[in-house]
Amino acid sequence: MTRLATALDDAEAFVRRYVVITDDQAAAVALWILHTYTLDAADITPYLSISSAEKQSGKTVLLDVLEKLAHKPWRAVTPSAAVTFRTIEKECPSLLLDEVDTIWGPKARDEDEGLRALLNAGFRRHGSTVPRCDGPKMRVRNFRTFCPKALAGIGELPDTVADRSIPIRMERKRRDDRVERWRERAVRVVADQVAESIRETGVALVADLEGYEPELPDELSDRAQDAWEPLLAIADHARGDWPARARAAAVALMASRDDLIPLGSRLLSDIRDIFTTHPTVKMGTVELLELLYQIEEAGWSDWYGKPLTARKLAALLKPYAIEPHKERDWRGYFLGDFLDAFSRYLPEPATSATPATEVDE
Repeated sequence: MTRLATALDDAEAFVRRYVVITDDQAAAVALWILHTYTLDAADITPYLSISSAEKQSGKTVLLDVLEKLAHKPWRAVTPSAAVTFRTIEKECPSLLLDEVDTIWGPKARDEDEGLRALLNAGFRRHGSTVPRCDGPKMRVRNFRTFCPKALAGIGELPDTVADRSIPIRMERKRRDDRVERWRERAVRVVADQVAESIRETGVALVADLEGYEPELPDELSDRAQDAWEPLLAIADHARGDWPARARAAAVALMASRDDLIPLGSRLLSDIRDIFTTHPTVKMGTVELLELLYQIEEAGWSDWYGKPLTARKLAALLKPYAIEPHKERDWRGYFLGDFLDAFSRYLPEPATSATPATEVDE
């Protein structure tokens, strides 16, 4: 195992020790942490978008973790644009920005326009300056905005910022989710040791990353490929299972940025109705598609000019960790794989869709 792989494993383990997070999310966060130390080798810095539907979903604890492990962390809650511009210009910190929903929401202030401009511009190293009048003589000054950024808030980011972001969608933990409680004094020593290992590894990695171009997944859009390129470069140099894990995480996490969330919710609702009216513990893909086509108002039979395909069905369900199964010459879906998503994303309980006593083959 390479030293870099060990550092990534340690970062991931530390995150998962305190935060309920998926495998793909944990891999992305670990890679982003290393990226904060290798920024000098990158032309693009992906934002880490930490969001949730409601409060108390772990966003604050994840920011606590990042504050311990990221390079030169600067944590702030809706700081003024003037302070933010000057801090980035002087320090190039890892900006950990909390409550970003207030920057764009109904409570947004006029002065937040500067923060919005900073986030829109700070994705690329070149051309990422924002002009502002500065000093007693109000001379125009181009402030640099390029630095690692993690943005936490309720709900979704505007498209212009979401396109530059790796989505980490947090959910409130269940009673059976087991993570340690964050206690500042208790975590300090361990966090310092992990951070030092990451720092030493990251600093030594910069020279190797310069000019390196990783292979990018074709499933990603151009903007998503840009966002993931520096993280995939780190994964490739770690070797082991990190290159494959990183690419799998990229495809899975970025799928939710392709306007699939509303469509996914509707699809889940229609599938739950199908399992309710056609009781069974599993259903073949062909049969499921035919029943979806019969829901005229949903439009699944005329999906951008043609019926929804098995491949697109799988892509729509993948963000919810639902995948088709193969059994000899049978391919389809099990009801049990849907129940968690039903309970999380649909307003009514999933108890109406119950397994049948007999299995339809």
